[in-house]
Amino acid sequence: MTIVPADTALRAGWALTSRDKGEKVKYRYRPHYFAEVWRPGEPSLAITLACKGNHSDSATSAEQLASASAHAEAVHIGTWNETPGLLFSTQLPTDGATMTVHALQAPGSGGRLSPAEGREANRNAPPFQTNVMPDIYPPAEGLVVREPVRGCHVQPKDYAWFQESLAHTTAAGLMAFTGSGHATARHLTDRQGRKRFTGLEHAASMSIQDAAHTLFGNEYVGTDHVFRLNGPRVEAFSGVDKEVFRLLARGDIEEYRALVHASRHVRFRLTFDTDWGGPVSVHADGSIFALRLLPGQNEEPCACSSR
Repeated sequence: MTIVPADTALRAGWALTSRDKGEKVKYRYRPHYFAEVWRPGEPSLAITLACKGNHSDSATSAEQLASASAHAEAVHIGTWNETPGLLFSTQLPTDGATMTVHALQAPGSGGRLSPAEGREANRNAPPFQTNVMPDIYPPAEGLVVREPVRGCHVQPKDYAWFQESLAHTTAAGLMAFTGSGHATARHLTDRQGRKRFTGLEHAASMSIQDAAHTLFGNEYVGTDHVFRLNGPRVEAFSGVDKEVFRLLARGDIEEYRALVHASRHVRFRLTFDTDWGGPVSVHADGSIFALRLLPGQNEEPCACSSR
């Protein structure tokens, strides 16, 4: 399963704001994320997610869950009113009490991106920007055609394209995590911001993919960041497994997914790496985030938590 930013994925098909070219979706609510549940060679299941939080009480969380439903319902996938969704409100009181996560589920029989109409998904094809008509179309009542509802409707004829959009958006996020602008750009459409990543990659102007580290016997490529944390200088490394980077940089999403799926139970780690000198988090998708104090400082190791 991967978590995909909804706005970015939807921009491959809809003009969401006044800055986007195309016929606008005249509705400001949208899910915050899609959870794409996938397995190589099979259709994906897309679940809408809306996430909010507060520093108050359960009454505030109840209000947030009610408003979150407007976000989740702004995208329908398949049959009217059958898109599965999850709503979250995280309650984090300022008095130090225990964090509470309130959740609501809409099961729904939709969201399954089976190739009922048209072609099957080809995730290795370049990202394609289309222009889907805005609004959600409820079924007719007898011979009466009902008025459309504002939002985005992924209909069966668009299932293949939408799966490709979800896959490319996920790949772009991983490549951006490494700092590689050109590898990120190849997975985005113009409306998703491709041109922002096609300029000169220069260390003085942006984070670039220019670092490599071997951790737990695997080589990872990405970018280093150096900053101060309460005085001590800290190095942060963000990147992905070298083979993952190679596959996604050349656009081979299908092979990347096969690799990630095969190693999903053995890749995950969240530990303190003595050789590295700090906490390291490795996700099942091949991404890595590591922190450490820069060598030569006498401060005690920081109690930095990994992502």
